[in-house]
Amino acid sequence: MERYSGALEEAVDGARQQERHYQLLSALQGLVKELPSSFQQRLSYTTLSDLALALLDGTVFEIVQGLLDIQHLTEKSLYNQRLRLQNEHRVLRQALRQKHQEAQQACRPHNLPVLQAAQQRELEAVEHRIREEQRAMDQKIVLELDRKVADQQSTLEKAGVAGFYVTTNPQELTLQMNLLELIRKLQQRGCQVGKAAL
Repeated sequence: MERYSGALEEAVDGARQQERHYQLLSALQGLVKELPSSFQQRLSYTTLSDLALALLDGTVFEIVQGLLDIQHLTEKSLYNQRLRLQNEHRVLRQALRQKHQEAQQACRPHNLPVLQAAQQRELEAVEHRIREEQRAMDQKIVLELDRKVADQQSTLEKAGVAGFYVTTNPQELTLQMNLLELIRKLQQRGCQVGKAAL
């Protein structure tokens, strides 16, 4: 008798899983219609079905939320680093202006043109250094964000989420962003589509 009740429970669980898969797939198909037609064409029924399967147990929603939280923290940290650099540059410019004003006030009138020429060269050198430091910071930020994207792609690929693998191809990145947006929209709807069925 126990064997039959266990088999019955498995059949009921299987039916629930199938119903949840169907609900997720149906919701995904509805959301895909909101995407540009060029991306709709790239999201086949099989891809959407595989994505719905990956979403069944809710783990992928948690992974996506965790990745989003990490991304926001990273972006905030990088933004703050850039702000600090900009503030350092602002302070440097102010100090240089102050130094130049004091030197000009203490300078004898006949030496002023020579002093101003030297100060102009110093100002140009400082501005060049500032531009280089800003460029280096921006490159660092881009590389860090690129690393985060690759980490996210790898994590989602390992989680078995359809359409995710490490790539730098702009079209594939856009497709992955659209897939993430679909997942986020389902998550915002509570994906209770599936949870209610459990």
